[in-house]
Amino acid sequence: MKRLLLSLAVVTSTLSAAPDDFVRQLEEAARVASIMIDGDLCQKIVTPRAMEFMFQTQPRDKWLASDNYDVDDAAFTAVKKTLIRISRLISFPADANLWMPVAGRPDKIRIVIRNANEMSQFWPWGALYQNMIPAMKKVLDSGRPLTVSEKPGWASVLAPVSNSLGDVVALVEVASQRSADAHANVK
Repeated sequence: MKRLLLSLAVVTSTLSAAPDDFVRQLEEAARVASIMIDGDLCQKIVTPRAMEFMFQTQPRDKWLASDNYDVDDAAFTAVKKTLIRISRLISFPADANLWMPVAGRPDKIRIVIRNANEMSQFWPWGALYQNMIPAMKKVLDSGRPLTVSEKPGWASVLAPVSNSLGDVVALVEVASQRSADAHANVK
């Protein structure tokens, strides 16, 4: 009888620990993203000119940094297409977004590519960069994916992106809402 109860307890705890299909699909897409996204290409997306303007402000032009945010078109388009394809591996509306740390500013991170539905637990609309999010720092430092549900009804899987030297240079956030409103996130 003890063995039966112990076996039942193990099965019950395994079932309760197993992710539901919603999270499982996000995790699988993030695993694919970690393999398919080319970190070397990601490092070419934001131009040196855009990085130069990123932290500049002028009282007469509050959009200086945004107006001067430019990208290498070929690198941007190649990575964005791959991210869109990855988001389509999921059977419900989801996005795969590219985040990169800001060189020389370990306390900052920037969203480099947002996708179709603009779904993200972390991105405040319009921000070019923001304070490093602890969960993202953990993924960048460890090179291991992490599932995060900070906002009710949301799940994001953060997956590392490596370059050809094996350095983690970016991460992909595969994100969705359990009850997604296709128009709520698009501004």
